Amino acid sequence: MTDVLVVGAGILGRSVAYALARAEPDVRVVLSGRRGPGASQAAGAMLGVLGEVTAGSLDTRHGELRTAMAVEAAALWPAWRAEVHASTATPVRDGYGTGTYVLLNAASGRLDEQTLEAMRRAASRFRLPLDDIDPAEVPAHRPLANDRALRAVFLREEGFLDARRWLGALDSALAALPNVRRTGSGRLRAAGAAYELTTRGGRFRAPRAVVAAGAWTSGLLAGIDPELPVLPVVAAEGTAVTVRPPEPAPPVVLRTPNRAYACGLHAVPQADGGWYLGASAAPSPEPGAAPTAGALRFLLDAAIGQLHHGLATARVDRVHHGNRPVGLDGHPLLGSAGLPGLWVASGTHRDGLHASPLIARELAAEILHGRPSTWLAPWRPDRAPIADRSSAEAIEEATAHHAALAAESRMRPPLTGDWPGLLTDAYRQLMEQVYARMPEGYVLPPELAPLGYEQGPALAKLVQTHLDRRAARPAP
Repeated sequence: MTDVLVVGAGILGRSVAYALARAEPDVRVVLSGRRGPGASQAAGAMLGVLGEVTAGSLDTRHGELRTAMAVEAAALWPAWRAEVHASTATPVRDGYGTGTYVLLNAASGRLDEQTLEAMRRAASRFRLPLDDIDPAEVPAHRPLANDRALRAVFLREEGFLDARRWLGALDSALAALPNVRRTGSGRLRAAGAAYELTTRGGRFRAPRAVVAAGAWTSGLLAGIDPELPVLPVVAAEGTAVTVRPPEPAPPVVLRTPNRAYACGLHAVPQADGGWYLGASAAPSPEPGAAPTAGALRFLLDAAIGQLHHGLATARVDRVHHGNRPVGLDGHPLLGSAGLPGLWVASGTHRDGLHASPLIARELAAEILHGRPSTWLAPWRPDRAPIADRSSAEAIEEATAHHAALAAESRMRPPLTGDWPGLLTDAYRQLMEQVYARMPEGYVLPPELAPLGYEQGPALAKLVQTHLDRRAARPAP
């Protein structure tokens, strides 16, 4: 018998297991997971607050709560890093640094300008530094002339690190804790008043379990109770590459604002001197196993054109592919799953690594001491889908992302008539049809809009099934 099972060995699973075992040396923790196309191994690891703000971040209650969580997590990172590194048996260079340049370039639409203004509002609201800078002063920025930056800002407190090195640091810290046992993936099920995990390495039983399995969360929960009314988690496939740049990578992040349904183009320096270039985004009902040729082409074309044309001769060290977990309403699933002793930590999309110290701290306090978390309360996994914007507002934001994608792809419509306007109107009409097919009360988040028109009927059925389960067994 053990005390807590943590299922999922990505950044959240490892962080929660570490926080539990470190806080209570007598608590026995089993951490289960496997290698695969999860989000953590493929992450760019920008520890961003203002850099992750979108045009609508502060326009809704939950958007502002997400930004406030990012601010709180950023304040925890120095002590969190120091504690993890102090626990490791051998030193790990994790590539940590601060400083992010955000570029507003010619390969974009109005969405970038709106996002920059939202960043300024967030900087004022949370008293964070944001400095205007001449684009010519941005280090190692050598774009093609038609993709050049027109404006730039410097976020001097935004952090970053090498995700793969940081996962290694956590592994070393976990290995040094005598009350943590690692095992491979397995089947989790309810066993009376406890939970049982069956793996090739053995069978483990505990009264408490945490499912932190990223884009695989919904499938694991279905093995416990197929009627459990937990909000479904879908995948956002992402592709990135690590390259050897033609000149040393500067110790800062270069990025565009969030755009085109994604986290924007970005270059993150790595601990070994390489440059991480990311990232594509493609929402999908199920995790994908490998990158697509189209995603790689789009990413490399954007990086060479918008960041540094010398990257055309850079050597590719590694192609990364992962599946970001996204709650069906676009928000995370954090906290009690509605069954005694069962917690969920998933659906964090792009925020999981940055928010991991806060999520680990708050979940550990709930699990070990029964102390409810005000930070996690809004993201209860068995909630009704959050919908604090109208369908019309979501459609307009999705349309703006689509226009940004067209601009970044260098799409040139015919010059007769109002083709740009006609294409935008056609996409808006398509999205109006998609949103009209969704169950009442559900507003498809704009970042999942492609899933709406590619998998519309299946998506509507998934939402309705969740609503029906909640109606049959209301959350306490």
